[in-house]
Amino acid sequence: MDEIFKQQVYDIARLIPKGRVTTYGAIAKALGCPNHSRHVGKAMGGCPKDVPAHRVISSGGTLSVPEFQTKLMGEGIVVNGLRIKDFKHLFWNPMDELI
Repeated sequence: MDEIFKQQVYDIARLIPKGRVTTYGAIAKALGCPNHSRHVGKAMGGCPKDVPAHRVISSGGTLSVPEFQTKLMGEGIVVNGLRIKDFKHLFWNPMDELI
C-alpha cells in the first residue's frame, strides 16, 4: 500500500472530533478513492498511536474491532452489541470538513 495514501488516511482520521465517528468508506471517498474502503481499513490496522482508529467504523455503524468499544464509551458514545447507537447523528463526514 502506498505510504502517501496511508498518511492521508491518518491525517483525516486525526480530524475526527471526540465523541464522533466516521466510516472507512467516508474516508476513502474524501480521498477521491470511493471504492477503497478496505484499503483504508488496512491502513488503520497499522496506524500510529496518535491516530484515533477507534473512531473509524464500518458503514453499517458497527465496530470492526470490539476492543474499541471501551474507548468509544469513554467518549460518551453508546455502543450496544458492537453497534453505535444514534450512528447517523454521531456520523462525522470528512467531506464536510475538507471542502
